[in-house]
Amino acid sequence: MKRTNTFIKDCFIIEPRVFKDERGYFFESFNQNQFNDIADQNISFVQDNESSSRKNVIRGLHFQEGIHAQAKLVRVVKGSIRDIVVDLREHSTTFKQYLSIELSETNAKQLFVPRGFAHGFIALEPHTVINYKCDNFYHKDSERGIIYNDKDLNIDWGISDEDIILSDKDKALPTLSTYLNEK
Repeated sequence: MKRTNTFIKDCFIIEPRVFKDERGYFFESFNQNQFNDIADQNISFVQDNESSSRKNVIRGLHFQEGIHAQAKLVRVVKGSIRDIVVDLREHSTTFKQYLSIELSETNAKQLFVPRGFAHGFIALEPHTVINYKCDNFYHKDSERGIIYNDKDLNIDWGISDEDIILSDKDKALPTLSTYLNEK
């Protein structure tokens, strides 16, 4: 496994070693010991989630707060996504900044998202499947979100608003400033 740091502290990309031949490919998608060595911390993942999305579906920007906050390790099983994370750690030098990265079944990259971040993605292909590990269990009462088109964040999703497919729940999310003022 190879770790590549991003401009946001504690948020990094993992690239597994992929073995390809005429039969196809093989790679170890997760190894707890190697991950903890690369992460330089002990993180125990307790829940795996998987979702399938049509092209142009945006899911997010979601997070859990307080003692139920979650770190995530995100990877694409089929298709590709533009993965977005927003730093919500108020004492961070990158507070309110976002990172965008393409994850796909072909590049096999994974993104580690530490606690204190909002996370979302847009499916770039039909029937895109993502899988992500969480270091804390889902807790409905701690679930929060930020609207995908927050003007202050100015996230480039790479698609026009009229082509986006969004759930009613995600359409009703607040802006980041509204969330911070209501905290």
